[in-house]
Amino acid sequence: MQGETADRILERAHTLISDLGYSGFSYADIAETVEISKASIHHHFPTKAALVVAVLEAHRERFLQSAELLAAKVDDPLARLNAYVQHWEGCIRDQKKPFCIAALLAAELPSLPKEVQAGVQRHFLELSGWIRKTIEEGVRKRSLKLQGTAEDEAQTFMAVVHGAMLSARAFGSTEVFHAATSGALQRISMRKP
Repeated sequence: MQGETADRILERAHTLISDLGYSGFSYADIAETVEISKASIHHHFPTKAALVVAVLEAHRERFLQSAELLAAKVDDPLARLNAYVQHWEGCIRDQKKPFCIAALLAAELPSLPKEVQAGVQRHFLELSGWIRKTIEEGVRKRSLKLQGTAEDEAQTFMAVVHGAMLSARAFGSTEVFHAATSGALQRISMRKP
């Protein structure tokens, strides 16, 4: 446990990254909202890169915990992937967490510090691994089908979901997200529409 102040800093940084991207926020933005000095932020996170890596790590850990809970609650792999999609559709619609920060940061990857780039890549490796394992399980249980390798299908599915997030943000609507992700689910589903 990092402590209440560090957690508040991480929470605010997560929101700022989601809203503005890496380059769009500063420690001053966090200090104002969290009501602490910039020096206090530097005490917890010496550099902006270290802060963003910590935000990414917390984001990745939440994903891993959620994926584990989802696997325990939902036996059907297709339903599991659908629940993952529905989570993001709800976040986009309700403007709670309308964007995966790893996806947003991936769009900025060439301009990010190396340690942030590595954190983004770690997140995508974990996510694609979970999707691949879920697809492989679905193939074994005969609820999902492959049109390529399981790895190719996982990468395609992940790209569609994150691309649909970008499109939803550009159009300010969940309709494009829903259409794209429904098509991605249908593509691998053994069930007829």
